[in-house]
Amino acid sequence: MSRRDFFLNQIFIGLLSLLMPLSTLAASGTPPLATVPRVDLPRYMGVWHEIARIPHRFQEGCVGSTATYTLLPDGEVEVINRCRDERTGEQRQAKGRAWSVDPEGNARLKVSFFWPFRGDYWIIELGGDYEYSVVGAPNRNYLWVLARNPHMSPTVYDGILARIAAQGFDTTRLVRTP
Repeated sequence: MSRRDFFLNQIFIGLLSLLMPLSTLAASGTPPLATVPRVDLPRYMGVWHEIARIPHRFQEGCVGSTATYTLLPDGEVEVINRCRDERTGEQRQAKGRAWSVDPEGNARLKVSFFWPFRGDYWIIELGGDYEYSVVGAPNRNYLWVLARNPHMSPTVYDGILARIAAQGFDTTRLVRTP
């Protein structure tokens, strides 16, 4: 992916984040998205492997996706998303920042890869030992299943599918990450 394409993708992500609140209003028949009650941000930091996602243009052609989170001294989180381009084999990377908009629970964050655009990063499920995480957006157009390891047991994954379907996500759109 060329630098130009990378920046165009980042602009596209930003534009989508501006439209997300409008689509949330349109889906007013859906109950509000529930998040986990509390996230220990220092414990959440580190590398997460993508297990599955609802596909989007900005991740087109990505395989082996990871997200690395680092807590910064000001309380914000540095985000580095990496993947391998399935066509060229080259590593792609996007760097951004996230911050909690839910200081009591830290389960609702905003993330920005291209200022001034930002999107929702809501932690809707979290394993008891922080071994997996499910992240989505209130409009249900974005969803990632993440794990500390690149593989997840079918039992755990099937349980996640049932619970996210109950939260109003269309699980038929979810694609496993190769």
